[in-house]
Amino acid sequence: MRTHAPKPSAAAALALALALALSGTGASQAQACLDKRQIQEAVATGEIMSLDAVLAGAGVDPSADILNVQVCDQGGRLVYVIGVLSADGQAQNLVLSAQ
Repeated sequence: MRTHAPKPSAAAALALALALALSGTGASQAQACLDKRQIQEAVATGEIMSLDAVLAGAGVDPSADILNVQVCDQGGRLVYVIGVLSADGQAQNLVLSAQ
C-alpha cells in the first residue's frame, strides 16, 4: 500500500514560494535594507511614508494579507518591498516608492 504526503493548501504553497523568492533577492539588497527600528524612525521623521499610506496610494486591496515588508535602498531611493497575498490566493511582490 502506498501512502501520499498531504498536499499543502494553495495559500500555504504560494506563501512559501513568495518567501523563497524574497529570500533569493541577493545579499547586496539585504545589506541595503533598513531594520524595523530604522523604518519606524524614517516614518516618524517623515523621511518615508507609512506602509498604510503607500498601500492605499498604490490601490492595494485592504483585505490582502501582507506576508513580508522591507524598506531597501534601490538605486539611491528608498522603496518598500512587500509580499502580498490577495483574497483570491494570488501572491505577488510589490516594489513601491517609500518617499
